[in-house]
Amino acid sequence: QVHVVESGGGLVQAGGSLRLSCSASGLIFILSDMGWYRQAPGKQRESVATITTGGTTAYTDSVKGRFTISRDNAKNIMYLQMNSLLPEDTAVYYCNAEAPAYASISYTQDRVNAWGQGTQVTVSS
Repeated sequence: QVHVVESGGGLVQAGGSLRLSCSASGLIFILSDMGWYRQAPGKQRESVATITTGGTTAYTDSVKGRFTISRDNAKNIMYLQMNSLLPEDTAVYYCNAEAPAYASISYTQDRVNAWGQGTQVTVSS
């Protein structure tokens, strides 16, 4: 079974910083494309930042210059450093891992697409 678990959320004032972590297990991490997504109340889940197996990153426009995604392949962990937080960044943040089936440690014929349970980030004004 593939599992991804987020941590690091919390309550912070506008202008503050938080670092989210996503720990992955049950898969070969280095073969996985990883991403952070968020969902605010009443809104659809949106992509925040992604990082490929080769380290290529992409960000949604609203977080460019403020958020940094990174990964530590030796520890099977992905991070999201969030600086200059705004009230509109308030959301539940989710970690996602996507990988070919052969990246799963348990046998499967299906492509890996694993989601965490989410971590709440609240930014007060």
